Order: sequence, then C-alpha cells, then structure tokens
Amino acid sequence: MLWIILTAAAAPLQVARNALQRGLVGDAGPWGATLVRFLFGLPFSIAMFAVVAVLTPDAHPTPTLRFWIGVLSGATAQVAATGALLLAMRRSGFAVATMMQQSSLPLGALLGWAALGDVLSGAAWLGIAVATAGLAVLSWPRAEDVKGAGAGALLGLASGAAFAVALNGYRQSGLALEPEHPIYAALAGVVTAQAFQTVLLGGALALTRPQALRAVAASWRASLGAGFCGAAASACWFGALALAPAGPVRAVGVIETPIAAAVGRRLFRERVTSRQWIGGLLTAAGVVLTALG
Repeated sequence: MLWIILTAAAAPLQVARNALQRGLVGDAGPWGATLVRFLFGLPFSIAMFAVVAVLTPDAHPTPTLRFWIGVLSGATAQVAATGALLLAMRRSGFAVATMMQQSSLPLGALLGWAALGDVLSGAAWLGIAVATAGLAVLSWPRAEDVKGAGAGALLGLASGAAFAVALNGYRQSGLALEPEHPIYAALAGVVTAQAFQTVLLGGALALTRPQALRAVAASWRASLGAGFCGAAASACWFGALALAPAGPVRAVGVIETPIAAAVGRRLFRERVTSRQWIGGLLTAAGVVLTALG
C-alpha cells in the first residue's frame, strides 16, 4: 500500500533532518532552529509541488473552508506542539517530555475515530496499542528523572495532544482539497502549511528575538540540507495522511525510533540498553500489526 511506503520513507528523512538540525541551534535558539525546517523547506516544497502540478493536469483542487480549517489548524497545532515539547524538556528533562509526547499515537487514532469518523480494523487498533506500549518502554524515564516532573508531564501530554490535532488536521485538508489526487493534495498542503508557519514563527521571532533571525540567516548554507529533508519528509507524511487515517500512519511512522537509535549508535556512539531492545521489538510488532490491519 502506498501510504505505508510513504510513511516508511518519511521516517529516515525526518531522522536526517533532525540530525542536520542538531548543530543549528546555537545563537538561533530552539525556536530559530524550528523556523529553519519551515523557512528553508518552503522553496523545496514549492519546487516539488510545481513538478507534481505539471504531471497532474487533470487535478481540480477545491480549497474549501474545510481545507483551510484543516491545514491552518494543523500548522498551528504543530507549532504549538513543538513549543509545549520544548517547555516540557526545560521543566522535567528530555526523558519525561519524550515519554508523555508519545501520547500523540493513541490520541491521534482516538481523535480521528471520535471526531472525524475514521474506521480502523481490530488488528490496526491492536497494533496501535502494542506500538504505544513499545514507545512507553523505550522512553520510560528513570526514577531520578521523575521527581518534580508534574508540570513537565502535563506539557508533554499537551504536546502529544497538539500533534494529534496536527495529524488529523493535515489529513482532513488533503481529503478536502483533491481526494482523487492525494499526492497533489499533499504537496499543496505542505506548501500552504509551511508558508503559514514561516510567517507565524518568523513574525513572532522578529518581534521577540530578532537576533535569532539574524543567526538563522547566517546559517543558510548549513540549513539547506535540513530544509530539503524536512520538505521531503513532510511531503511523504502529508501523502500518507491523505491515503490513510492518522492512527495507522503515526503507528507505522514510529519506525523512526529504531532508525534514530541506530543513527545515534553509529554517529554518536550511544549505547542501546536491553530495555530499549525490548521496547524496539514491541514497537516493531505494533508497526507490523498496524500495517497488515
């Protein structure tokens, strides 16, 4: 199925983008580094959409109110989710924030089912549950990391909920714009979302931290790679969401976790514990169940 292929392609592209962004924070700060993925991804997204538009002459997009609500709510929720995650990491550290942010997987599936009428098979629900359990094992914080983590845990949960809204918003925008040509609709949605996010976040930084914008501009060469990988990853995510409900797409997308672990082990010599192996196997089993469901 095409949505599985697109999701599987999005995961390593997203890991590559994150790895390239790792060294871009510096003077730009976390919000400046976040802007990089939208600002420098936008030209690549426009180029990809132009190619697809030429190859899809029979497309008849209808940017209805449903499309605008879906894509703009998704774009806003994605920025909010990133902000909540950054605050959660500051309050309670990386471990607790990561654990609670994984709530986007079951919340995305539940929101799609309850609010948008997505229908999933029993095997897909089981796969989502198993993948969620695997992610919990992978990211469960140590006892010393949990102390005083209440506010950070709530922020991490808020981040997961916002990501769930973003996933379902992007799915609805693709279905509303051009359901007969999901790739065309997906790339149109990517361009619209990234343009809105660039204006929103760039405007906020211009008012609050203009030095961050200067740092982003100064690192434009290094940012191009991150922008390309981010745009390509977004195109694959949007395409998958135009073809399948958010829950299964997010579940298959967790293959990003073992890929990131492999990259960390290879590039940064990070050791993988036995608990992480168990969590990784559970996650992989959940992905297979969801894909087959």
